[in-house]
Amino acid sequence: MIDKLIEKIDEKKAPIVVGLDPQISMIPDHIRKESEEKFGSTLEALAESFFLFNKEIVNKTCDLIPAVKPQIAMYEALGVPGVAAYKRTIDYCHDKGLVVIGDIKRGDIGSTAGQYAVGHIGSIQVGNEEIKPFDTDFVTINPYMGSDAIKPFTDICKTHDRGIFVLCKTSNPSSGELQDMNIEGIPVYEHVARLIEKWGEELIGSCGYSDVAAVVGATYPEMGEELRAKFPHMFFLIPGYGAQGAGARELAGFFDKNGRGGIVNSSRGIIAAYKNEKYASYGAKNFAEASRAAVLDMKKDLEQAVG
Repeated sequence: MIDKLIEKIDEKKAPIVVGLDPQISMIPDHIRKESEEKFGSTLEALAESFFLFNKEIVNKTCDLIPAVKPQIAMYEALGVPGVAAYKRTIDYCHDKGLVVIGDIKRGDIGSTAGQYAVGHIGSIQVGNEEIKPFDTDFVTINPYMGSDAIKPFTDICKTHDRGIFVLCKTSNPSSGELQDMNIEGIPVYEHVARLIEKWGEELIGSCGYSDVAAVVGATYPEMGEELRAKFPHMFFLIPGYGAQGAGARELAGFFDKNGRGGIVNSSRGIIAAYKNEKYASYGAKNFAEASRAAVLDMKKDLEQAVG
C-alpha cells in the first residue's frame, strides 16, 4: 500500500493529506439547513451535514491531492449516524481515487487489536461474500501496549495490502512528557522508531519504504530530521502543519534527497479555510473553493521547502 500512496503523491506532485475532521461549528448554515429539513433536529441531520461538507471539499480538491485522513472521533461524537457518515466518506473518497488514512489511533491487547484490524483494514467472510467493514487503506495505531497491539495489524497488512502509521513523535505540546523521556541514553520516541522499523522490515515496498510507517509531528523539526537520517525505510505521516503552528520551512528535514518519505497533514487549515481571513472573500457558500485555494497555497509552500 505504501507504493500506491507514493505513486499517488508523485502523480499529484503534492505530499499533502487533507484531514477530514469536521466539527459542527465548521458546517456552513446552508448545509445545516438542508440536512435539518430532511432529517429534523437529529443526529442524522448532523451526520448528513458532515458528509455533504466532506463531499464538496473532496469534489474541489481531489484532482490536487493524493490522500485524505478522516478522524473517526469527529464522527463517533454523533453516535451511530456519525459512524455511518464516516463510512460514506471513506467510500466516496475511494470513488474519487484517493488513498484513505483512517485516523483511529487504536491500541489494545492482541484479541481486541485483531478485531480493530479486521474492522478497519481487513475483511469478514459472510457466507460466500468477503466484506470489508470500513475499508480504509491505512490506519493510525498507538504502540503503548507493544507488539501484541501491533502484530494483528501487520498480519492484515501482509494479506490485504494495507498499511499503518504508528504514533512515534506526535505534534501535540505535551508529547514530550512520555516521548522525550530518556531510557539508556535514548529518548522513548527513538525506541519506538526502532520497533516500527523492526515491525515493518518484511513489508518494504519497491519504493524503499515500509507499509509500517510512523507519525512524526512537524512541530518538532529537529527530531524529524534525526529520525529521517536514522530510519531511511520509515515513511512519515506529518501532522502539525498550519493550524498547529509549523510551516513548510520546518519540514525539509523530514524528506529524503528525492523529496520523498513523508506526507503532510492539514485539517482545519484546509477544511475550515473559508473562516480564515485570507480566504474570507469566498464566503460560506463557496467554502469548498476556499479549501481548494488553501490546498494550492500549501502545495506551493511545500514545493519551495521540500522540492
